[in-house]
Amino acid sequence: MIEKAEVMDENGINRAVSRICYEIIEHNKGADGLCVVGVYTRGAVLARRIAERIEKIEGVSVPVGFIDITKNRDDGVRKSTHAENKIDFPLKRVILVDDVIYTGRTVRAAIDTLFEYGRPTSIQLAVLVDRGHRELPIRADYVGKNLPTSKEERIMVHLTETDGENRVVIAE
Repeated sequence: MIEKAEVMDENGINRAVSRICYEIIEHNKGADGLCVVGVYTRGAVLARRIAERIEKIEGVSVPVGFIDITKNRDDGVRKSTHAENKIDFPLKRVILVDDVIYTGRTVRAAIDTLFEYGRPTSIQLAVLVDRGHRELPIRADYVGKNLPTSKEERIMVHLTETDGENRVVIAE
């Protein structure tokens, strides 16, 4: 992979997460009844950041959970994080979080995984980056940055907790 361009630095990621949080709060008229569930690996990191930021803004603790969607994928991708699903609260209004939305298949698998834990009242999708190229009729409710890309390009999200730095790059 050859890095072509950095499209978000640490400040850009922080601004995007803050904007997503304010949009979530506004859309849901507060944080009561919300829970945040992140898709391993980087979606889980972002979910934790979003829940912490919402708590700072609203003064309401928002439960956070994490899911590994590998067994529910339909596209032959079987790279598991070997992480345990962690949802130990009732699913009400779920904010599902992932780092990048591309074809929509990861989101579909995440929704299937969520339904193994109950029937949420609603599911809203928050992503740091939307790169287009959907194969399924799925769209994000909250987007940090829209980045139209070619199918040959990759979006690589680096977060301090997993990669030692905060940045988003386009690579080929």
